[in-house]
Amino acid sequence: MDVVIAGGHGKIARYLIRILAGDGHTARGLIRNPDHAADLEADGCAPVLCDLEREDPDEHVRGADAIVFAAGAGPGSGPGRKRTVDLGAAVKCIEAAESHDVRRFLMVSSIGAHDPDGGPEQMRPYLQAKADADARLAASPLDWTILRPGSLRDEPGTGLVDLSTALGRSGDVAREDVARVLAELLATGSGARRTAELFAGDVPIADAVGALESTPAP
Repeated sequence: MDVVIAGGHGKIARYLIRILAGDGHTARGLIRNPDHAADLEADGCAPVLCDLEREDPDEHVRGADAIVFAAGAGPGSGPGRKRTVDLGAAVKCIEAAESHDVRRFLMVSSIGAHDPDGGPEQMRPYLQAKADADARLAASPLDWTILRPGSLRDEPGTGLVDLSTALGRSGDVAREDVARVLAELLATGSGARRTAELFAGDVPIADAVGALESTPAP
């Protein structure tokens, strides 16, 4: 499997790259800072320089089996960059997937994106950008999965999660476990055309991902 990962130097992306490499898959990590290339190569990934705010990723997704959008403007950015990265860059990747028939597309979104106006005021631009990106993906013909993790932690993952299509909950989750769920979604193809929230829990990841197939698709 050949996977394109937007936001390739992010913490979740780097966990995912190492998992994919360990399982014998290949990954292309889209990055805008050339100084990050060595880190991705060490993780087992082919770094691809592409500033998604200013460039089209079209040529970089050709021939891929899947795209994972894990990019983000970051907590220190203003509302404008939330629109150009969390929304605009996501839409560029979705359009590239549609153009080149890259059917599988995983979106790393956020809890609260189901109701941006209900979030804290300072978070609303971010949540609205995520919601709009999710809506664009859900309207596409792709085999998409929208994953909305809870508050992200840097501690080691447990391999046990709470993954549900019930929206509007809260909690936290280790970044490593988010990456493991993404890897399982890619490996199995489960969860197509479903939106799910992810938290720390007590269900093994393989079982949690497999259970998405028993939930009604929208």
